[in-house]
Amino acid sequence: MEEKSWVFHIGPIWFDGTVTTMILVTCLIVFLLVFFFTRNLKLKPTGKQNAIEWLVDFTTNIVGDNMPRKEVSNFGLLSFTLFLFIFVANQIGLVTKIVSPQDITYWKSPTADPFVTMGLALMVLLLSNLLGSERFGLAGYIKNSFLTPPMLVPIKIMEEFTNVITLGLRLYGNIYAGEVLLTLIASMVTSMGWIALPFAVPLEMIWIAFSLFIGSIQAFVFTTLSMVYMGHKLEVEE
Repeated sequence: MEEKSWVFHIGPIWFDGTVTTMILVTCLIVFLLVFFFTRNLKLKPTGKQNAIEWLVDFTTNIVGDNMPRKEVSNFGLLSFTLFLFIFVANQIGLVTKIVSPQDITYWKSPTADPFVTMGLALMVLLLSNLLGSERFGLAGYIKNSFLTPPMLVPIKIMEEFTNVITLGLRLYGNIYAGEVLLTLIASMVTSMGWIALPFAVPLEMIWIAFSLFIGSIQAFVFTTLSMVYMGHKLEVEE
């Protein structure tokens, strides 16, 4: 039977309770991680301070590799936050799976929901367009982003839609597929009994390790493409 989320409503508006809860849990984990790793900072970093500084350097390099160097200070924090949020959101569903007897899911990766990933993608594209119009003015932004060169206007308009779709669905497809396969492997024990345990456990561990790798790569890809899209809106087209 297909798994369902629990829902709630505020007035006439209904919300997916599972996704909402998991987004809040992800934000809380990100906050606690950063809070823990940035306590008692020292001039000579060791241990946890080395880890957080490496992550800051890593995400800063993503900005530097895809945008003008002068923009690093402006987008370093955004890159760090975006990468860490997506990384945690991708991995949180690997920790456990909570499903009620009525097949209602209470715990999963929020990025295994297409509305979350498409929302993130739409946020990135809207932000890049707003920053571009702020940088060049509305007329200058339209000219720089869509009218240069004139023969590519239809393609550039189409890109605004395809960028959102590909950015969001790429992340969703990889994380959702990973969770589905983990569920199928776990169901082997339920359907076949304890005889399947020696086969299911190693297979589950291998796939969890692979999913950790895929989740990390997808966080990197999403953050990198986000900086690329923003860089295109902030650079003058030749």
